Amino acid sequence: MERVERWWAGRPGPAWTVTVAHADTPEAVAPLRDLDDAALVAACVSGQREAFDVIVERHRRAVYRLCHRFVGTHEDASDLAQEVFLRAYRGLGKFKGDAAFGTWIYRIGVNACLNRVSVRKPTVESLQASETLAAAGPDPMTSLLQREQAIQVRAAIAKLPPKQRATLVLRVYHDLPHQEIAGILGSSVGAVKANFFHALQNLKRILAEQKAG
Repeated sequence: MERVERWWAGRPGPAWTVTVAHADTPEAVAPLRDLDDAALVAACVSGQREAFDVIVERHRRAVYRLCHRFVGTHEDASDLAQEVFLRAYRGLGKFKGDAAFGTWIYRIGVNACLNRVSVRKPTVESLQASETLAAAGPDPMTSLLQREQAIQVRAAIAKLPPKQRATLVLRVYHDLPHQEIAGILGSSVGAVKANFFHALQNLKRILAEQKAG
């Protein structure tokens, strides 16, 4: 019977695992870590469900970071990342290997994120609550100013149209090439470039309005 469990370690990052089989053990999982993603998917589809634990272990941080850029809080990002992996697990049979597994799960993640933010937009307060002050350095005031600037940028990104926001997050924060972003969003490279251009222009405008206000 499928089950999902989360364990937290009190740190700002994903410290959870998605367990899809009752019988998985460290001994069963260890050999699987040498397999590539396509082989892990094949193993999971064929009934070796502990292979999915390795997939989660391998991609959870990237998926969490993607979700966090959209929803802004640790709690919401963690819940959304878990939803992404559940969707991926249930849809493994649809993975044909035409694209990299990372691209495929990013596509699921972006769709889940866009669905979530279309229902509830993150507020400046929630974005601020999700930020953690940088470790104390030689100039605490500089760290504070950088933190405030980051909050303003995140708030501005939250106001972008969904496709522009997705393109900006994938390009700037995840450093993905235009072609891979096109595959994730199901659009052309030209459309991605246009969305990125308009996202940057709108972001500059929103930041200028925030400063003027």
